[in-house]
Amino acid sequence: MKLRKLYFLLAASSLCLSGCSSAKLDPSQKADRIVVIKSAHTMTLYAANQPLKTYKVALGRGAGDAKQHQGDHETPEGHYVIDSRNPNSRFHLALHVSYPNADDKARAKSLGQPAGGAIMVHGVESKFRWLGGMQHDADWTDGCIAVTDKEMEEIWKAVPLGTPIEIRR
Repeated sequence: MKLRKLYFLLAASSLCLSGCSSAKLDPSQKADRIVVIKSAHTMTLYAANQPLKTYKVALGRGAGDAKQHQGDHETPEGHYVIDSRNPNSRFHLALHVSYPNADDKARAKSLGQPAGGAIMVHGVESKFRWLGGMQHDADWTDGCIAVTDKEMEEIWKAVPLGTPIEIRR
């Protein structure tokens, strides 16, 4: 029994060390770039090429590929910008990602499908707030990038409109 408890504590500690950052951003800090690494499930805010903070994220519930078209539940890959803000999102604040770009539209068109476009960085839907930090232990979005509500409040303040966001594998 003690060995199982020790294993659990070690596993929990390593998860937090590898993906959690509890340090709060200074409210005056503003990001000038965002990088999402899908394979690591991380989103890092940068200012002047220096990382400000890294967040563990949940992504689209697809297979982990690049988004091909609307409804495939994949998170896109490419270069975009944060082009609008929704303070009334059902997912506790939302920053809209400028997907689809020209390449995304052409790819979807070649498949005879619409590209879609409701890709956001957002918090958690109110009925699932009880999950807290566990929300990013599984991919559950329709292609968006999700963080906890507390993290989203911090990101909301730090990310101005027009901030570039790179999403890569």
